[in-house]
Amino acid sequence: MIRLYNTMTQQKEEFTPAADHVSMYVCGITPYDTTHLGHAFTYVVFDTLARYLQLKGWPVRYVQNVTDIDDDILRQANRMGEDWKALGNRWTRRFIEDMDKLNVLRPTYYTRATEEISHIIEMTQALLDKGFAYEKNGGVYFHVDSCLRFGQLSRIPIDEMLPIANERGNIPDDPNKKDPLDFVLWQAAKPGEPAWDSPWGPGRPGWHIECSAMSLHYLGDTIDIHGGGGDLVFPHHECEIAQSEQYTGVQPFVRFWVHIAMVRHDGEKMSKSLGNLVMARDLLQAYSADAIRAYLLGHHYRTPWEYDESKLKQAVARVERYAAASHSDPIADGNPLDGMPYRNRFILAMDDDLDTPAALSILDELSDEILNVTEKQDLVAAQGILRELAGVMGLQLEP
Repeated sequence: MIRLYNTMTQQKEEFTPAADHVSMYVCGITPYDTTHLGHAFTYVVFDTLARYLQLKGWPVRYVQNVTDIDDDILRQANRMGEDWKALGNRWTRRFIEDMDKLNVLRPTYYTRATEEISHIIEMTQALLDKGFAYEKNGGVYFHVDSCLRFGQLSRIPIDEMLPIANERGNIPDDPNKKDPLDFVLWQAAKPGEPAWDSPWGPGRPGWHIECSAMSLHYLGDTIDIHGGGGDLVFPHHECEIAQSEQYTGVQPFVRFWVHIAMVRHDGEKMSKSLGNLVMARDLLQAYSADAIRAYLLGHHYRTPWEYDESKLKQAVARVERYAAASHSDPIADGNPLDGMPYRNRFILAMDDDLDTPAALSILDELSDEILNVTEKQDLVAAQGILRELAGVMGLQLEP
């Protein structure tokens, strides 16, 4: 039984899907400048989780969004003198190319916020009708005080929320708000910005409601796993819970919240705002996808870590050893090398909150045993197990 750490309960819990498949939603990119190593870590981890869940026998219905209308995109488009839609499409293509090169399997659905406007409007109207939101001057806002469980995920005291929200996109001095912490569901149109018609006048969706509308549309009222970077716990995921559960009347919106630790560089969180980025595309010029994935998965997804190129070089040697073991002469004669104990230990490691560092260490041992065979021995089955388990990690083991 796989056990995953649930941010909501702050403990590991046994995971099984609610239906005959796993429903998983992962917050995707805002396409204006991508893909740095922090992005790569997040999406490689969830790709590995999806692959492992399928190894366990559960098909995965995986939704990942593209926030293709957002303040950051509009600001960048203005700076570049470029159409906002063209800019978003260009960076989305680059992101998908980067993920393909990293052997990240494409989600079941890539969904764009601009394709979900009708669902966003319907959801916003329902929240208004139920009294959880209010309209003023063409904008619609979720009233945080109407949600008694607000803060259940982040566990941040209400009086400490506003400074954090302000650092992450909140506009506290919006004169249309009843409370500075209230968040935008529908933003009234501003001169020169793209807008869509709505019952409250032209405008565009707020950030948080985009993800709720997309996850509810494709995965239903309750989903098994919702993931993203740890910096999304508050306010983004907290707001998603509030508006989704008030809209559907169903609890929980998400059964398991899974968050990825931050990647650091030069002593700070790797981020666009700080400019301390290591870009996946640049690394792919010098290192194989296998090496980069092994480097990323050599860190547990819940533990923050610092970029260290010397360790990336160690990952090169590691995957070369895997490839050599998987392609060495299988002989197919003599007593078979038993790879099942390694497979069983790999499963135990991955069942323990996706312990990819421990799982890679087990692949090290299996590779070493294959390569160190000194007498005639049938390696076919053991090599098959090595390739199978490496595949769960997304490694292709090209000779």
